Amino acid sequence: MIKKLLTSFIVSLCLASTAFAAAPEAGKDYKVLDEPVNTELPDGKIQVTEVFWYGCPHCYALNPSLEKWAAELKDDVDFELLPATMGRTWVRHAAVYYAATQLGIEHKLHDDLFDAIHKNGKHMTDDGEIAEFFSHYGVSKEAALKALNSFGVKSQINEAHARMRAYKLMGVPALVVDGKYVITPKTAGGLENMLTIASKLTDEIRDGNLK
Repeated sequence: MIKKLLTSFIVSLCLASTAFAAAPEAGKDYKVLDEPVNTELPDGKIQVTEVFWYGCPHCYALNPSLEKWAAELKDDVDFELLPATMGRTWVRHAAVYYAATQLGIEHKLHDDLFDAIHKNGKHMTDDGEIAEFFSHYGVSKEAALKALNSFGVKSQINEAHARMRAYKLMGVPALVVDGKYVITPKTAGGLENMLTIASKLTDEIRDGNLK
């Protein structure tokens, strides 16, 4: 199922390359938040946030193309990940992400964690299972558990909760551009169009056509 989803996504992405020759439309291709979320970035910087959940098959399907896209962004674009917190398992996976970030292994672990869940059928919610997974990146069980249960990780999860509410999201994956423009598979007309619309929006912001 995942292989079919990935194949369909790649083919559709190629077909979508000409779908947005014109600027995307607010209220049709993306939503505009009534109250923008402060990105806390200096002037001239554009933030793009992917809101995701490790257990989401659509996030998993999007991830390879998203990483390639993010690697090719211009220097004025700041790309970040925000783990969603819509349920107990979601919150646990968010804790894994933030613990990995605290330990400096998030970039090594990110793709592998997706694979562990979607290819290998792991749940990645149990302390022992998570600590064992972290050990593959040179992290001791004690250090893994300390990070998972740290005040810093709990604070980041609370912040993620607040941002989820501010973005008014009902599902993932989602891309939030400059804390104001929200792109979902539904608004984009499909998973494959999300990156195309995000690119167009960053261009519009850079050119001064969107504030």
